[in-house]
Amino acid sequence: MRIIAGTHRGRKIKPPSNLPVRPTTDRAKESLFSIIDSAYYFEDKTVLDLFCGTGNISFEFASRGVKKVTSIDNNKNCINFIDKTAEQMQLNISTIKADGLKFAERCKQQFNFIFADPPYDFGNYQKLKDKIIANKLIAKDGLLIIEHNKETIFTEKNVSLRKYGTVHFSIFSF
Repeated sequence: MRIIAGTHRGRKIKPPSNLPVRPTTDRAKESLFSIIDSAYYFEDKTVLDLFCGTGNISFEFASRGVKKVTSIDNNKNCINFIDKTAEQMQLNISTIKADGLKFAERCKQQFNFIFADPPYDFGNYQKLKDKIIANKLIAKDGLLIIEHNKETIFTEKNVSLRKYGTVHFSIFSF
């Protein structure tokens, strides 16, 4: 894993091998951020990274200069790794140990970018998206990006599907 752009461009991130995660591939992450880069400035933006795992996406957003990243995961080892790495790199990332869906159900804050990467066997992708929208977690002109398996299909008019090998991103614009 590496950070693609920003203040920590090229920096490798080496998470412990015992974390129960499936990090987004560098190729897929690079393609996704190319899409975001072409339409958004990162300064003064806030990010919510649900089911953050290794923090791969959180580190990328933070390196690109967003105002604040909030990273949510229910695994304490993932949270500890992100906290330690963010402190070493002096990145503005705060972590919360919580289930991503439950956090979306009770959160009242708005974010410019929400990235959600639940396990591919999650089964509640639609519910997660619906909770995020119902609770108005996305700021005006924001993006919701859900990484999912090939079986998951969203049919809304404001969604764009991008495929990078086995990685699928549904990108909702608001």
